[in-house]
Amino acid sequence: MSRLRSLGLASALLIARPPPRAPVPLARRLSSAATPHTEPGPATTLSENETMLIDSVHQFCAKHVRPTALEADRAGVFPPELLPSLFPAGIMAIETPERFHENAAGLSFSCAVLAVEAVATHDPAVAIVVDIHNTLTSEAVRRYATDEQKERWLPGMAESWVSSFCLSEAASGSDAFALRTTAKPSADGSKYVLNGSKMWVSNAAEAELFIIFASVDLAKKHKGITAFVVRRGTPGLEIGKKEDKMGIRASSTCELFLNDVVVDAADRLGPEGHGYKIAMAALNPGRIGIAAQMTGLARGALDITIPHLFARKQFGAPLIENQGLRFQVAQAEADLDAARALMLDAARRRDAALLGGNGYGSGDGVAPVDAPELVRAAAVAKLVASQTAERVASRCVEWAGGVGFTRDFGVEKLFRDAKIGQIYEGTTNIHLNTIAKLALKRYEP
Repeated sequence: MSRLRSLGLASALLIARPPPRAPVPLARRLSSAATPHTEPGPATTLSENETMLIDSVHQFCAKHVRPTALEADRAGVFPPELLPSLFPAGIMAIETPERFHENAAGLSFSCAVLAVEAVATHDPAVAIVVDIHNTLTSEAVRRYATDEQKERWLPGMAESWVSSFCLSEAASGSDAFALRTTAKPSADGSKYVLNGSKMWVSNAAEAELFIIFASVDLAKKHKGITAFVVRRGTPGLEIGKKEDKMGIRASSTCELFLNDVVVDAADRLGPEGHGYKIAMAALNPGRIGIAAQMTGLARGALDITIPHLFARKQFGAPLIENQGLRFQVAQAEADLDAARALMLDAARRRDAALLGGNGYGSGDGVAPVDAPELVRAAAVAKLVASQTAERVASRCVEWAGGVGFTRDFGVEKLFRDAKIGQIYEGTTNIHLNTIAKLALKRYEP
């Protein structure tokens, strides 16, 4: 429980907690998170730390996120007063070791996705900001940055720097590694000059730090792709217009232009040519994070709609007493339970792989966190959760009738928000292809 004191949430809860304990090593913290690796049992069984974290996130979001969600969606603007409060709340550096900043919690990956899920029940647009920062960008820095780079970047990312993951381009969407952005190294190897553009960059309007993927040699195809960390305000880095999206409208999505952007070699993330590996490794936990966003969205839709079904009367009785409707609610709950179990199973598997202290591997062969069974678990979780979210949100609009079709009720927004789950972090067909490839291996002659 002492790990949660840095979260700055639910101060009333803190009063009743026992005195602080000495710092607990990572392995013991992850063990206390009830991972299947150490405590066989349901993946959905939550530890005391996880339960406290979820309660704290809900309390924070009820005060700071939910009241502005509908207006932020209409305006298509992230509430400017909300962003600075996310960091001291402790939900932007959940896995980052505590030594880097007082806002860092040093908790497990399961804790990170549970926090994303909790935020998404209030507003999926805020949840994606939290998700990208925790499961994509911070993860990439923690895993691939040098010790010196971590000291430069992780404190800022825990204190106030929103971050973006810049991979997609106009001609490289699902085929992300057909990118054309270039990084020309200087003769002495001390600098690179980046030129090109990026599309669909989430968090771009607010981001201070961008992880940008560019090729040092297009002829090498994916083996030339290299990752760079670029700060906002770097000469030549231009943030384009914010896209007018169907859903998660408060979350910014912009184009990024790179015109002779000079980057020091000291800001290269990982070795030259390792950008492909870095991106793929980051996308797997990112997909579990999206699954959490989608299960949170579905739960949020039910939380809005089901009380209405009790209150709304037709033919002299509450709507919820209609047997046909009750069966549909039961199906939605069953679907959501299944999606959430898959999401948490994938998260627990990742925690178990990290538990031994060498989850990221030694550089030779496939790292435990990148093992095929974990890749498949992430793909399955994201696939099922995104489909479930769209289906449940759609049902909620129907069940609420005319009021469900209005913007003020709230589920119409969630129905629009749900669609992105089948597009970003890999489309539905990309995940189906991944699952098929891995599932069919056992039958190959």
